[in-house]
Amino acid sequence: MDREGKVYIVGAGPGDPKLLTLKGKDCLEMADVVIYDYLANEMLLSYVRASAEKIYVGKKAREKVYSQEGINELMISRAREGKIVTRLKGGDPFVFGRGGEEAEELARAGIPFEIVPGVTSAIAAPAYAGIPLTHRDYTSTVAFVAGQEDPRKESKIAWDRITTAAGTLVFFMGSQNLSYIINKLIENGRNQRTPIALIRWGTRADQKTIVGNLGDIINRAEEGGFGPPGIVVVGDVVKLRERLSWFEKKPLFGRRIIVTRPKGQSREFSETLQLYGAEVIEFPTIEIVPPKSWRDMDRAISDIEGYDWIIFTSMNGVRPFFERLKVNKKDIRDMKGIKICAIGPKTAKEIERYGLNLYVIPDEYRAESIINAIGKNDIKGKKVLIPRAEIAREVLPDELRRIGAEVDVVPAYRTIMPEADLYWIRKYFMEKKVSAITFTSSSTVKNFLEMFGKEAKALLDGVVVACIGPITRKTAEELDIKTDIMPGEYITSAMVDALVEYFGQPH
Repeated sequence: MDREGKVYIVGAGPGDPKLLTLKGKDCLEMADVVIYDYLANEMLLSYVRASAEKIYVGKKAREKVYSQEGINELMISRAREGKIVTRLKGGDPFVFGRGGEEAEELARAGIPFEIVPGVTSAIAAPAYAGIPLTHRDYTSTVAFVAGQEDPRKESKIAWDRITTAAGTLVFFMGSQNLSYIINKLIENGRNQRTPIALIRWGTRADQKTIVGNLGDIINRAEEGGFGPPGIVVVGDVVKLRERLSWFEKKPLFGRRIIVTRPKGQSREFSETLQLYGAEVIEFPTIEIVPPKSWRDMDRAISDIEGYDWIIFTSMNGVRPFFERLKVNKKDIRDMKGIKICAIGPKTAKEIERYGLNLYVIPDEYRAESIINAIGKNDIKGKKVLIPRAEIAREVLPDELRRIGAEVDVVPAYRTIMPEADLYWIRKYFMEKKVSAITFTSSSTVKNFLEMFGKEAKALLDGVVVACIGPITRKTAEELDIKTDIMPGEYITSAMVDALVEYFGQPH
């Protein structure tokens, strides 16, 4: 039996990727085809399988990559091929999103479909600007109005009714017709002193809010260079912004920061940056995979009782080591008497998950610091195992051997350069929309430069470069990349603090 195709019309939300619904994320993950438009944050495509077809259909003013008829045909044809199609639309598909029209076409064609609501920008943008649409002291009524009417045609909006009936008016995409909207409101009874707010790119790093009244907002918008896409809010609730503005006060507001850590290891770092107001683009430049062979690791584990020390230099080596321990019919009882050294708190936390006590945790990853933390007398003449990356610097093993230790270095993992869609990342750089890029290892730097080739250094022009420690910074400098930020502690939480401090100062 042939697989039946289906279309999910999904609201992508207003721009902040975190405002995508859980069901919307599920639809992206299961999709064979994703059809997305201008107002859907392209970072949501990170949820889409690499093998899925991704089709950009535009729908930006003066940029129609596909006509509406063409989009309808795309959905229908791909579904008839037995594919799961996710139609990703900015905001909510049934609130001025033409989702109803697309659903009608699918129904006529006999294509199964589902509607997945999204957070509409009419609610989210004012909320992020500190403007509640209703308030007990101001109004209990709100009206949502299309702001893209052609002024040359007869209006379909009952201006005489909405102007007086609703305390708060919210116009979608109203910035292009701002003069027309204001004239209509004043003609129909709204006072020129009525507060009004213009919100562009609400919930994103480049959110911009301009506040005035009906009488002066045109001049304010021109002075501020305000353009689409934008939400227009009219009503006394706009006065509350002065007290309730929160998003734009965050220390990293307006900053778009690229995180290059491996997929699956960037969550805590990214979420902390977001808490401080940054818009995070997760762009892994390394991927952690098993070593080409487990032979050396298995040989070491077979004689695990013979080691005095095990030094874990990265959290990435911990899980593979314990997995191979199990494969080789061993467990932590066979490690009795072995002293464990973990470099860095994340590595220590990973080891403690397996029920082992740590003997020492050096503050930083420098051979001298590690040996001082362990103690030369405790390492001289001892047998040391270092499960680590397949390719890594030899400074630590060489220094241990120099002071008399017997050292076995075995590969626990290797790093490779992942496959990546560079289009949107390159676009952000080209449009000067990246504030900072963070590198947490030498490999993240090297792979970034390799991914973008000759244009990499030009893309980084004007971008703040943050390196987690001296080794990463040295690699960057050797590749002619200047480091602007390096935290005092070589951990991601300290890097967040360093970014906050850096952007809090005039430059």
